[in-house]
Amino acid sequence: MNGEELKRKVHSGGIIYGTMLSMSQNPRWTTTMSAFGLDYVVIDTEHSPRGRDDVADFLAAFNYSGVVPIVRIPIPRSHYVTMALDAGAQGILAPYCETVEEVKEVVVAAKWRPLKGALAKRVIETGEFPSQATKEYLENRSRNNVCIIGIESPAGIEKMDEMLKVDGIDAVFVGPNDLSICLGVPDQYDSPVYEAALREILAKCKAANTPTLIHHQTIALTQKWLREGARFVLYSSDARTMHNGFREEFGAIKKVGEELGGGAAEGVGESEEVI
Repeated sequence: MNGEELKRKVHSGGIIYGTMLSMSQNPRWTTTMSAFGLDYVVIDTEHSPRGRDDVADFLAAFNYSGVVPIVRIPIPRSHYVTMALDAGAQGILAPYCETVEEVKEVVVAAKWRPLKGALAKRVIETGEFPSQATKEYLENRSRNNVCIIGIESPAGIEKMDEMLKVDGIDAVFVGPNDLSICLGVPDQYDSPVYEAALREILAKCKAANTPTLIHHQTIALTQKWLREGARFVLYSSDARTMHNGFREEFGAIKKVGEELGGGAAEGVGESEEVI
């Protein structure tokens, strides 16, 4: 799958599946991940300490894996969008968008680079290009580029109707940790306040025919919001999934060891990663 195929699938009503990469860096990880049945991965550079060279090497490997690599950039600015795409990303996730201006800046960089300045503003405001040839050239050049904006605050929700009028948004990302904190119910994902906010986001996205991507860390929450309308499944992260796998499998092994007199087995709690 490539970015163009991913967009086509989700916009035609299909569901796509991916995870967040918070820890993996070595390009050799792509061989393993390509066997997991994922459609895409989000490589985090907002909270994870990855350098530009690390990201470029990782992206180069993913582009041969059949898994679409999307980079979560640090802030919604064109400079970071173009850095990720120039490094080989097939999409970007711009976090914490709160204004139409931020969204326009991100979309122009994702879909119409290398246009900048007055030309870029004219394209996003009026749809006017230097020529039809330029438009067709850039459409072809960016056909695999996936542009996702993040809604993670009440201010972002309030501006969503206006933001979603900007042509070129392929999906809306919801960051539950940030959103729940901003709503005054930190990590309370069963809170009526939190659930009402998610339903408002889903309704606004449905009205604009824009897929919603909600990043939850448990199977139950992911299933719940999949049933409520999320089409872009972003489940957990590499670090948390590895933690859960070791906890479950070694927990079962240690239980037998304890029964055989090998000593009390120390339990492993929940992952403390917040991303």
